[in-house]
Amino acid sequence: MARGPGVVAGELVLRRAGAHFEIISNGVFLMDTRDGTSERELVRASLAALPAGRTGVRVLIGGLGVGFSARAALEDRRVAHVRVIEVEPEVIAWHSGPLGAVAGHLTADPRCELTRADLLRWLATVGDTARFDVICLDIDNGPGWTVNDGNAQLYRPATLRRLRRLLTDGGVVAFWSAMRAPDFAALLAAQFAEVRTIEVPARRGEPDVIYLARP
Repeated sequence: MARGPGVVAGELVLRRAGAHFEIISNGVFLMDTRDGTSERELVRASLAALPAGRTGVRVLIGGLGVGFSARAALEDRRVAHVRVIEVEPEVIAWHSGPLGAVAGHLTADPRCELTRADLLRWLATVGDTARFDVICLDIDNGPGWTVNDGNAQLYRPATLRRLRRLLTDGGVVAFWSAMRAPDFAALLAAQFAEVRTIEVPARRGEPDVIYLARP
């Protein structure tokens, strides 16, 4: 078990569970390495929605976790660069240690850039010259239940407008959610020209949900 002293959101624990790892935040289960189907689909569906023939794709991922989303992006030959924004320094450090093999050693891939920053603050300060073909956001449990109350800002109109400005023509922004969030889907529809909802069966309970939007 690895603990993160001085982490941003309180106590963060990486716990070994048999052949797998679990990340626990302040006693609340966040994620594990048992499946990752919906985290991978978050990226794959977004890349599939890009205009045909798009190459040199730049991907922005909010939330590193166990690295499933970043690895899914790097497996696509069209992708030239993946930038991952992660607020917890311990999570980044784990990918040079116990989580390294889980996601195929992200830190050794020259196309992958791990940035330690709060995503919302980073979005507020990144210059308007930054552009991404795909933006995939998975920094909490979704708009209906956030472990960190401050992350609720991610799902508000001002942030959606900022994300839209960072997209290239034909670009895609996608959000991961642990449950259906119809009010958020309606908000996306008011901000974007096209919105799709993709449900991915979970091991138990409600399906995981991906909200995919294009201007």
